Amino acid sequence: MDANLAMDKLTLTICSSRLKFNHSGDKHGSASRIPLKPNRLSALALSMTLSVCMAAPANAVPVLELKPAVHHTTDSQHLVTQNAPFIARSADPWVIQADDGSYYFIASVPEFDRIELRHAATIQALGQAQPKIIWHKHESGPMSIDIWAPELHKIDGRWYIYYAASDKDLRFHNRMFVLGLNGDDPMAGEWQELGRLKTAHDAFSLDATSFQVGEQRYFIWAQQDEAKNYNTGLVIAKMVSPTQASAQETIITEPLLDWERLGFKVNEGAAVLIKNGKVFVTYSASATDDRYAMGLLWADQTANLLDPKSWHKAPIPVFSSNPALKRFGPGHNSFVLAEDGKTELMFYHARNYLELQGTPLTDGNRHSYYRAISWSADGMPQFDNQLSDAQTLAK
Repeated sequence: MDANLAMDKLTLTICSSRLKFNHSGDKHGSASRIPLKPNRLSALALSMTLSVCMAAPANAVPVLELKPAVHHTTDSQHLVTQNAPFIARSADPWVIQADDGSYYFIASVPEFDRIELRHAATIQALGQAQPKIIWHKHESGPMSIDIWAPELHKIDGRWYIYYAASDKDLRFHNRMFVLGLNGDDPMAGEWQELGRLKTAHDAFSLDATSFQVGEQRYFIWAQQDEAKNYNTGLVIAKMVSPTQASAQETIITEPLLDWERLGFKVNEGAAVLIKNGKVFVTYSASATDDRYAMGLLWADQTANLLDPKSWHKAPIPVFSSNPALKRFGPGHNSFVLAEDGKTELMFYHARNYLELQGTPLTDGNRHSYYRAISWSADGMPQFDNQLSDAQTLAK
């Protein structure tokens, strides 16, 4: 949830200075900087063919030859000219399917003061489900303000919620925390505070997510580098327990590309999708206004995910603002399978107007939306930036 929001009222030198990089392989603490492999990415955002570049300084990114595909007009493409919010005023949406096939929805609320949870038998019914408040911020201390980006996970049979919080007396000191459920029903059981998510570095951090490949479970989260050259990059580590990450951390992306440094230098909000023998990670970058957009990383499923050389990075956004659809600043997404068991749905937030009503932190009108993603012949996800949500669902 928005590392750049945390800097909105805080003057930092990192927001006005450009980075200087040692191309011989400088590092942040014990984490490794990612040297991304050249590769060819096809059929991504706007169905364009992209040439994947190295994650070098932003001014070193080569000019890309974009080849827009020809799209055949269908009746569905005339039906919808803009997106309609699925759940209003709910940023950083996270949706998970339970073992019984039902769905849970959790997101940041505009007041950033509590965690709410919705439950319904179907995706569509989530939009009408009544939210239940399951946790409130504290009156003081490290969980007293800026309750951001909760995620619900089931790990080894128990439900957990990961979220970020800060201290109202030490603003923008965000760290990651964990709730654990006592019981089997997230809507009825008692949620217990389990403290901070333990990581090797005590730094500004948020947006923890978890996923499993084979027998190994991992965390990915957004974290500021030790030199404070940027707001956040993404870090991966193996899970030691649901409340602790391994001390071996690897940086898998940093905000080095031009489009990731608009307003703020941010990579945050990771979401993982495993398919076609690959681990795909979407993330969000730049300021949380209309410049906010989504990027894509991927690695082979059998690769060493802690080796930065395993990861590839798309050089341009895969999903971004589209004024014709009144979609501004889309990002911080999650993935879930639809009821048919095969269609991948992407939930995301966006505003439906350009000019902010206040600041990114005070304008609470980021709404949740969802759409279907499709797949290219070579197994890469397509986000169809030019289509409305309804058009992707009708394909």
